Amino acid sequence: MKELVKKYFTKYNLPVSDIQAEKFEKFFNFLVEENQKFNLTAITEKNEVALKHFVDSVLPFMQIPQNAKVIDVGTGGGFPGVPLKIMREDIEIVLLDSLQKRVKFLEEVKSLLSFTKTTCVHARAEDYAVANREKFDIATSRAVAGVPTLAEYLLPFVKVGGQAIMYKGLSAKEELQAGEKAITTLGGKIDKVHNFYIDEIESTRNIVFIKKTCKTPPKYPRGKNLPKTKPIL
Repeated sequence: MKELVKKYFTKYNLPVSDIQAEKFEKFFNFLVEENQKFNLTAITEKNEVALKHFVDSVLPFMQIPQNAKVIDVGTGGGFPGVPLKIMREDIEIVLLDSLQKRVKFLEEVKSLLSFTKTTCVHARAEDYAVANREKFDIATSRAVAGVPTLAEYLLPFVKVGGQAIMYKGLSAKEELQAGEKAITTLGGKIDKVHNFYIDEIESTRNIVFIKKTCKTPPKYPRGKNLPKTKPIL
């Protein structure tokens, strides 16, 4: 895995050191081992993990400000949060997930990779936001929900002037059109979309940056799963 990471990261202009590549290898080995118990990911083949999980997760790593406070919402098996932290030791990160077994796995990853300034939290996004409103410079999420729902999960965490970063595929343009009202209602505006094409898996990736321009109204995020069942449209 170490050599694969160096090969693919170099190809996609993602500067990676030997130490970082070794951490990706350790993470991969542990992920595959624990996946047999916890079903953390459907993707376990080396090439696919290197491209679909590692390259994909770190695409925006240079866009994150130095020493930023970051929250990865619905991190699952640690994506994109763990790869971002491997690449950016300077950031302070919260890995948030609603399943205890995943959080236990992430605590072990944190120890395995000697992460500092890393907190693993078992909570639903809407509950954790109550005490952690507008405390983060960056909120990320990957493969969790459509843009209208995701905006309600992410933007309440972000300080005014900070950004929500959403990882999207081919449908990004349509999703952003559907999410325009939600983004505006929650105090954000679409800042930029970075488009990538990963040749080996013929995959178009869109990294969406939503700028937080004003405070999120206090009633958001709503509880009772409403961001999913009744998104702002």
